[in-house]
Amino acid sequence: RLCRAFNATTEEQMSERDALLRKLLGSCGKNAFVEPSFRCDYGSNVHVGDNFYANFDLIVLDVCEVRIGHDCLIAPRVSIFTATHPTDAETRASGVEYGKPVRIGNRVWIGGHAVINPGVTIGDNVIVAAGAVVTRDVPSNVVVAGVPAKIVRHLDAPSTSTAG
Repeated sequence: RLCRAFNATTEEQMSERDALLRKLLGSCGKNAFVEPSFRCDYGSNVHVGDNFYANFDLIVLDVCEVRIGHDCLIAPRVSIFTATHPTDAETRASGVEYGKPVRIGNRVWIGGHAVINPGVTIGDNVIVAAGAVVTRDVPSNVVVAGVPAKIVRHLDAPSTSTAG
């Protein structure tokens, strides 16, 4: 019900939208913003850090925890899945389902129509290209692209020094 109420808000109802998002999610950092429409199983298993932005049509199947770090950007129509099924056809036909948590680090940008599969951990300072299907863990400071996603470029680690 919270998800439907969130999606029914308009641009003139930003404070209501923010309040609904904070009720819906397990935890929500400062300056977190999600564009409707947003879909999730429970919401309580989703945790987002500070300065989080998700564009239109984010889907999160959160039968397990989804933890997203600070300063993350998610483009339109991204899907994050924790739910999965057995590979054995007979077992799968019996209705067995299970979940694996997803972890997304800090300063991650996920491009449009990307898919993050169950059990994946994405490091810090990562770009996931549009349309990528992430099936395995991704280390920090890389760009991944393709189906399945593979490293296509290494990025410099962000500077940790402060101006003095």
